[in-house]
Amino acid sequence: MKRAQRGVALLVVMWACTLLAILLGGYAVLAHTEGLQASYQFQQTQAHYAAEAGVMRAIYALQAPNISDRWVGDGRIYPFPFDGAKVGVSVVAESGKVDLNAATPDVLTNLFRAAGVDAVRATTLAQAVTDWRSFSVSQQQGSQRAAAYAAAGRDYGPRNGPFASIEELQMVLGMDPALYETVMPYVTIWSGRSSPDPNTAQLLALASLPGMDVQHAVAAIAARSGAAAANAATGLVANNGITHSIRSEAVLPDGTRAVLRATVRLQGFRPGSQSFAVLRWQEGDGE
Repeated sequence: MKRAQRGVALLVVMWACTLLAILLGGYAVLAHTEGLQASYQFQQTQAHYAAEAGVMRAIYALQAPNISDRWVGDGRIYPFPFDGAKVGVSVVAESGKVDLNAATPDVLTNLFRAAGVDAVRATTLAQAVTDWRSFSVSQQQGSQRAAAYAAAGRDYGPRNGPFASIEELQMVLGMDPALYETVMPYVTIWSGRSSPDPNTAQLLALASLPGMDVQHAVAAIAARSGAAAANAATGLVANNGITHSIRSEAVLPDGTRAVLRATVRLQGFRPGSQSFAVLRWQEGDGE
């Protein structure tokens, strides 16, 4: 009887040891996982702040007291190291983009043509953008515009007023996701110009100008990065404008990466006031 009790006790002890080993193993795995997560979050945070430093660096460089030190807002990349990270920053002047609220129908048509749309659809889309941003001159005109959207299965009509955001372009009749992704980097609502500034406009925006096409735009942009562009830097920064889109990418030695995108309006260095205002702030390359 006593021998049987000792056997049961031994079995209980063995099961207890096994259970304890399982619990300790699970705890070790959990602690390791949490350690990896903490390390990942730390690296992500470090990369984020390095990218944020890139944004701040760009804001200063766009307003540097010495004009020869200023950055050009035409999309070129300015690299620099920061706290062990490699940071690359590009700036695009909003004045070099196609303004959805101010661009002429011809410029809008050229933009869509440069994006690969056929002539008829490009003209129709340009008119749809114009209709979206324009106030109705009569009740009948407003009803006709709304009816076109209803016929296309939309449960909304055009704003009949200025675009409130770039993303709103996706709602315009005839716009599709693929075309939106193509033209989105080249449009703005902050320049107020009827056509992009050719000094800083990027590919499709430059191709939207009268007398230009994609081939000539490629050649013009290539010329900016050559020796002639370096000699003309002082003239280019004078055309930077006051509103810019900044993209800052930071990469740590272990490959951890962070991207920040901001649209800022420069306000100058004045005592007691902020030197810039943030109009848009996004993390990552997605929308």
